[in-house]
Amino acid sequence: MKMQKRIFLSIFSGSFISLILSIACIMLVMYNAMTAELRAEIRNEAELVSYAIGSMDTHEAVDEYISEAGRKSGNRITYISPDGTVLFDNYSKISEMENHLDRPEIEDALKNGMGTALRASDTLGESTYYCAVRLENGSVIRIANTAKSALGILSHLTVWIFLICILIFAASAIIAGLLTRSIIRPINELDLDSPTENETYDELTPLLSRMDKQNEKINAQIEKLSEQKSELSFITGNMSEGLVIFGSGGNILSANAAAVKILGSSAEGSYTHLCRDREYLEAVEAALRGEAADRLLEKNGRYYRLTASPVPEARKYSAVLFIVDITDRENSEKMRKEFSANVSHELKTPLTSIMGAAEIIEKGIVKPEDIQHFAGRIHSEALRLLALIEDIIKLSRLDEGGLKQEFEEVSLDGICRSAAAELSQKAADRGVSIDLSLEKVNIMGVSSVLHEMVYNLCDNAVSYNKMGGRAEISLEKTEQGCILKVSDNGIGIAPEHHERIFERFYRADKSHSKETGGTGLGLSIVKHGAALHGGVISLQSEPQKGTVISIEFGNKIST
Repeated sequence: MKMQKRIFLSIFSGSFISLILSIACIMLVMYNAMTAELRAEIRNEAELVSYAIGSMDTHEAVDEYISEAGRKSGNRITYISPDGTVLFDNYSKISEMENHLDRPEIEDALKNGMGTALRASDTLGESTYYCAVRLENGSVIRIANTAKSALGILSHLTVWIFLICILIFAASAIIAGLLTRSIIRPINELDLDSPTENETYDELTPLLSRMDKQNEKINAQIEKLSEQKSELSFITGNMSEGLVIFGSGGNILSANAAAVKILGSSAEGSYTHLCRDREYLEAVEAALRGEAADRLLEKNGRYYRLTASPVPEARKYSAVLFIVDITDRENSEKMRKEFSANVSHELKTPLTSIMGAAEIIEKGIVKPEDIQHFAGRIHSEALRLLALIEDIIKLSRLDEGGLKQEFEEVSLDGICRSAAAELSQKAADRGVSIDLSLEKVNIMGVSSVLHEMVYNLCDNAVSYNKMGGRAEISLEKTEQGCILKVSDNGIGIAPEHHERIFERFYRADKSHSKETGGTGLGLSIVKHGAALHGGVISLQSEPQKGTVISIEFGNKIST
């Protein structure tokens, strides 16, 4: 628009000045031509009148002729004697006229035969042209005519000149507008997407060629950026970690699906719209101030690490927030602490009992007949301590995950029979029957771990049963693999303990556990063993009705 305005003003001013100068030049030429024509006319008339008067004998005839000639021509005719006295004038009374001998045209005429002069009136804006011719008798005939001077013409025609200037102004504006549109139209109609295909001014060809090269370069950059953006969107969209980018004003520029899911709000507007938790707000606000921040956020029962980093801008900061789910790590740390505390407690209990009994024997406080009792107590507590250490070692091996190298083809139904046989005496002592319903199944796995899993499940089914109760081990093939199920009709487990029953050292009935002598690690070993073999474990139990624990093994069946 600025370019169009400049072109319009340039053309308008040029055309306006050109028209004014053209008219001024034309008027000057016409004025000069008219003046020249007037002078020629006066000279001719002066010569004719002088010739006519020269042949006349009387003053009366001369006066009559001059009067008639002046009336017809409209010019002023003056007849002057050789001494400068005015003898006749058709415009003024000769008695009122002064001597004309000093007039330039009279002097020239008396001296050279003809003289001319031009006298202008500044006040009237007129110019009078005089032409004097000397006659044979020495007198002078002078003819004069008054015409408007250039200044007089201009002052007389002021209104018309003003109107003409307005017309010239309007014409210049119209011409400038038309020319500007005709010049700008090809430029406005340029196809900038295909610059070299335009038909326009040759002077624009280098610019259009350069634009075409720039377009190719820009299109290549845009395509590359689009690919990078798509890749980035795909990567961030499939990240399990949350990623949020904030502008310097705190507005959300981008947030991936994981961040929206974690923080549970729309990724639009200000950062305060995304989440209202104190830890989140502190982290983002610190980053927007230019300070890195690291916070722990607990939300919906899960733990998230918030890492906010500032991004410097001009006197301000944008921010990038990274959200990592560390629930498993926090739970593992929590379980580790609990495990350490439980191990210390579980190891301390039998050791305290052993040390107490040994101290009593050492100091001779015990009666001879009670020594056997205390020795038996030391033996049983040592066995309990050994079993606990062995279970801890088994869990550690399962946690390390190196047992997968020991996978081999194992008869799972054979392991079930072996475990049932080992527990047959214990079951008989408690009046519990063990029933088997087994299909022949081979599975790829670690024989010792599978045996420990089945043994622990059967041991619990016997230990936490009623006198005269029943325990059953079943093994059934499925399309996906097989299902190992151990059930009993014993004391059962209350619903509030179902989620934690597989935790280490967790006991639903601590008093009963002390009676059975369990370490509290049996079901935890079962859980980790199932995970090692890709099994899915499930629990069904009701108090006083019994318990059913199932392990479904997947595609690890060997035929």
